[in-house]
Amino acid sequence: MQETGTYNEHELLRQISAGNEQAFQVLFETYHPRLYHYISGIVKSSEVAEEIVMDVFLKIWLGRQIVENIENVDAFLFRVAFNKSIDFLRSASSNRKLADIVWDNIQLASAQNPEARLMQKEYDEILREAINLLSPKRRMLYRMSREEGLTHAEIAEKLSIAPSTIANQIVHAQKFIKSYLLKRLDIIVILEIVAIELKKR
Repeated sequence: MQETGTYNEHELLRQISAGNEQAFQVLFETYHPRLYHYISGIVKSSEVAEEIVMDVFLKIWLGRQIVENIENVDAFLFRVAFNKSIDFLRSASSNRKLADIVWDNIQLASAQNPEARLMQKEYDEILREAINLLSPKRRMLYRMSREEGLTHAEIAEKLSIAPSTIANQIVHAQKFIKSYLLKRLDIIVILEIVAIELKKR
């Protein structure tokens, strides 16, 4: 960013450091659209992306006394945005409601984004790792349900196990697999998504 409105980069930061709200507004209006787009590509949630964008600018304003020391505003803002986005994803993996939201959005993005579909190989490898970490009984029931396409009733008939027991075991298997994938995806798949978003900038 060489020129932003009537400010050059150095002058803009100097004014913000001095508490100039107009200069801060210029920075906000200049970077908000790009940061929002970038963060949305990582967290796959418009609401969360907007919250993170606001957190990024709040960090700037609260630390305005030292912002004039920033050498590259563009790089700094996107680094902060990336770190906050990854922090969110990591916290989501330990929060059931957040994990469900992130999981659903990642799956939707993978289905709709041709570039995201290229990451299917990595996803499949992590999924196999998760399945192999299940107990032998849960692994067998999960594979019969998901890979062979058998209903709970059909599995129950084959193994002489109550359908409710099968349902319970598969639910536990799914929870473990989802948690494992989210913990690994924030390192592998999410970083790939970030790379895709960077190419679009």
